[in-house]
Parts: sequence; structure tokens; C-alpha cells
Amino acid sequence: MRHVPRKRFGQHFLTDEAVLADIVAAIGPQPQDRMIEIGPGLGALTRPLLARVTHLHVVEIDRDIVARLKRSFPAPQLTIHEGDALKFEFSALGPDLRVVGNLPYNISTPLLFHLARFATHIRDIHVMLQKEVVTRMVARPGASEYGRLSVTLQHRFRLEKILDVPRTAFRPAPKVESAMVRLLPRPQGSRGECDERLFAAVVSAAFSQRRKTLRNTLKSYLGKTDFAALGLDPEARAQELSVADFARIVDRLAATGPGRTNDPA
Repeated sequence: MRHVPRKRFGQHFLTDEAVLADIVAAIGPQPQDRMIEIGPGLGALTRPLLARVTHLHVVEIDRDIVARLKRSFPAPQLTIHEGDALKFEFSALGPDLRVVGNLPYNISTPLLFHLARFATHIRDIHVMLQKEVVTRMVARPGASEYGRLSVTLQHRFRLEKILDVPRTAFRPAPKVESAMVRLLPRPQGSRGECDERLFAAVVSAAFSQRRKTLRNTLKSYLGKTDFAALGLDPEARAQELSVADFARIVDRLAATGPGRTNDPA
């Protein structure tokens, strides 16, 4: 039976066989890979993955699609986790996990942040997203697209846009262009001893008012002494700082405590 895409789930099904072949080639699945697909939909990517891996996990929230998947694929080869990917505990599947999928664009950013929580359990991530989101993810300091999403994800992952996908590759066609991106978790040691919660709070505060200077956006965290010790210009704006700069700020705060050296900047 024909499945009617549900807007509340942001369903746009990839149907272009050439694009699917390019995606599978970029992923390079191997038989023993521990792989999980988010939002398998009608199985366009599920089928070629199952042809290459011994076993595949999928997370799907749509009950009708879950029923269709159960009818279409043998249970021993496919494990279906019915529910919301935003609430799924990816670490429960073990280490060295490979995550793939055409992410619902209406929840793509919170889903990326959710996946970042499990970076130590993940080998790599290959996901389809709105092209604008991918541009923000891979943006470099100084670019207008560089922001909280860029810094937060680049702190945890090495990112690479690998494929542009036209609207015509989907049914129904979305109103935006899409792109495939690869995320490779950075080794925990390469991020130093950074306090992840504090890192998130500092980055959020810094980009909360993009036109204001760091003197204003980070006044609850840094004073004149801090800026001098870090070699940072208090008149700079958040988009001028590298990911490494944010990590240095957090390392200093972890050592001194916010407010302890908070003399007016």
C-alpha cells in the first residue's frame, strides 16, 4: 500500500537510485559493522545496507512504517526500535557504532546535539540534512554561517560535506536543498579535560547576541584579567573565535571559576 508522508514527522522519502548509490559508496558498509539507521522510512537506504551488513538496527517513530518494515525485512537481520530518535539511548547498542540516515529536518539540530552525547560510542555518522544546516555545521570562524552549531559540533567531531542532493531526489520534494555530511568523533584526549556542560553554556552565551562583543556576552564569565591571560580581544565577537579559543576559555574557567577573576573588562 502507498504510504502518505506525514508532515508532523517531516517525512520526505529519498527515491533517486543514483543518489542512493553515492550515499552507500560514501558510507562503505562492511558485513560486521554495528550500524543503525535513523528514520528508515520506506526502506530506500535500508535495502542496500542490508545487502552489505550482517545485521542492521533502525529507529522509526511512525507505527505504519514500522509495520511495513516488519513485513518487508526478515527479523533476524533487522532490529526495529520503535520510538523517537531524540530519546533513543544509542550507547545501549555498544561501542564503535555507525549511524546513518535521512534526518527529519524539523528536528535535525536537536537530534545532532543528542547524537553528540554519545560521541564516545560512535565510529562515524553519515546523515542527510537541509543544505543550509550542513553549511552552518562546517562553517569556519569569521563566516556569517559560523555559530553555536558550528562550534558545538566541531568541538566533538571532524566534519565533511560529502554530497549535495537536489529536491527532485525526494518524494514529496522538500522546499529546500539537501546535503550529506560525515561526522567523525574526535578522540576524547584531543579535546583536553574540557568541561562539556560549561563549554555548552559558554558557547551559548557567546552567540546569544551575535552583534555584541565578548565583553558583553561573556561578562558573567570573563573579566579584564581573563581576556588578557587568554590573549583575546574583549571587543571581538563570538564568530571571530575558533573552537580552540572556546576550549581555552572553558579550561581557564574550570581552573579559576567563573567570577573569581571577574574584574570589569
